[in-house]
Amino acid sequence: MKNTVSFVGFSLAVVFFLVYLSTARSSVPAVPDDVFHRGVMNNNACTTCHTPGMQAPLKKSHPPKEECLMCHKIRYE
Repeated sequence: MKNTVSFVGFSLAVVFFLVYLSTARSSVPAVPDDVFHRGVMNNNACTTCHTPGMQAPLKKSHPPKEECLMCHKIRYE
């Protein structure tokens, strides 16, 4: 019985830890709620301004991702 309780407790701890890791994105900014970003609903809208040579290119330190909305969440709708 003691082993079962320990196993269940450990399993729950692992599940909660994995959920925490998957939702902890406090260092990643959300899509700004301003006039420039109001119509952003997909990744293609991001590339019109955030590619090299455009008005707001990404920094060189930005991870090379093509799916912006995987990390940057839309906070308006």
